[in-house]
Amino acid sequence: MTEPHRHGGPVTMPVTLPAEAAGQPKAREHGEAKAHSEARGQSEARRRLLEPVAPDWLIALRVAYGLILSVSAGRFLYYGWVDRFFVEPRFHFKYWGLGWLGELPGPLLHALFGALVLLGLLVALGMWFRWSAWLLLAGFVYVQTLDVATYLNHYYLAALLGLLLACSPAGQVGTWSQLWRRWRGARSSEATSLAGEPTALVARSVPAFWLLLLRFQVAVVYVFAGLAKLHGDWLLDAQPLGIWLSSRADFPLLGSLFQQAWAPLAFSWAGFLFDSSIVLWLSWGRTRLPAYAVLLGFHALTSVLFPIGLFPVIMSAAALVFFPPEWPRRLWRRVTGEGESAAGRPAEAHPGGPQLPRFALALALAYCALQLLLPLRFLAYGGNVRWHEQGMRFSWRVMVREKNGSVSYRVLDRQGKQYEVSPARYLTPLQVREMSAQPDLIAQLARHVRDDFAARGLGPVQVYADAWASLNGRRRQRLIAPDVDLAQVSTGLAPASWILPAPPEPAPALRRRSELELRADL
Repeated sequence: MTEPHRHGGPVTMPVTLPAEAAGQPKAREHGEAKAHSEARGQSEARRRLLEPVAPDWLIALRVAYGLILSVSAGRFLYYGWVDRFFVEPRFHFKYWGLGWLGELPGPLLHALFGALVLLGLLVALGMWFRWSAWLLLAGFVYVQTLDVATYLNHYYLAALLGLLLACSPAGQVGTWSQLWRRWRGARSSEATSLAGEPTALVARSVPAFWLLLLRFQVAVVYVFAGLAKLHGDWLLDAQPLGIWLSSRADFPLLGSLFQQAWAPLAFSWAGFLFDSSIVLWLSWGRTRLPAYAVLLGFHALTSVLFPIGLFPVIMSAAALVFFPPEWPRRLWRRVTGEGESAAGRPAEAHPGGPQLPRFALALALAYCALQLLLPLRFLAYGGNVRWHEQGMRFSWRVMVREKNGSVSYRVLDRQGKQYEVSPARYLTPLQVREMSAQPDLIAQLARHVRDDFAARGLGPVQVYADAWASLNGRRRQRLIAPDVDLAQVSTGLAPASWILPAPPEPAPALRRRSELELRADL
């Protein structure tokens, strides 16, 4: 503003702006810079997710996965497991929320497993991949959800890998139709593949997103398997390995080693350190090859020592995702002695290749969050998860407990008459062994006993369980409150107050072994 000068000339007077007004431009600039930085960070992250990588790793994983599941289904047919696990039982334990799921008749179940053998081969070859992959996944998940008593961690892992592969561009790379065209010398990009897929859809690269997602999945298995061993039974009392190794005195070469007092503790710590750190060593280029050699040795030893099915095979194949994407081509060149090829050069993005929409990224993040939360849900229940089993499944608690139980039911009708009911009346020996140490299955069978009595005109009845269990060599202790009517309890997601607390005493196997050795010396 101006005012007249005493000598008649105008003079400019300084104007002081409020502090808030003076700071607005700076705050605006800071906000814009922050927003620009965040946008640039998001753009960089998206660029890395979409960065093209060689598809060789995905081809190898698809082939291995399809062959493994095909062999697995074939084993069920060859060894008669279809009848033993699914046809012979008169009662099947159901997963929570899947009580409506029915069982196919025996002949159709055999036909389904035969179809799984074929579908596994089709997936391995990349034939009609979208159909074959999803049908293989649906059939496999169906048979694995027929009975909770057949739950195994590697079946769960196989289902997750099948889901990720079915969603991935694994059907656009290294398929049988591409190999056929190459053999026939067809080079035209306008030709139509024999699988019914246009050649334009055949990707020369895949987004790094899929490689990172599958690495995450494999890492989750190992890391949580290691965390599951972070307790006194495993690290201090060497249980349950102490029980298992003591029964392997006849094992070739290593049998006498297993009988040494220090062996169970040494093997327990080796297993914990392996599971907890193998992802780190596989992720570091300098240690990747020796780490994978250790991985193969570890899984080979566990596969011959313990009846854990195809889990070592699946993990050995899945762990290859930590190698560079082009490792199969490099390995082929090294074995055949051929010269350097495009395997060592960065993959080129194909204009027709798959993209990563925002909703796909959101689904992937939700999937990753679920994989992290499921193994941690046991924290919501408190207590010892190996005892009450709430949060045990789908959490990668591999070989962390030796749990034996015995159960009998006491049924009271409305006249006060009492019946003693053995689980063997309804279950196969395999089902009895699995059910007797798992509280939710004990309660589920109790409800079936209630319904059976009602169907025979003897209801309504009350069903009580005399259930005892031993965890990792401890003395037997009551597992379920004997005065609770299990016919009325719910086995949903809420904490089960009818399960008694775990025994506080430590696992005694090492102490007992030392006492026996001392007595033998005396």
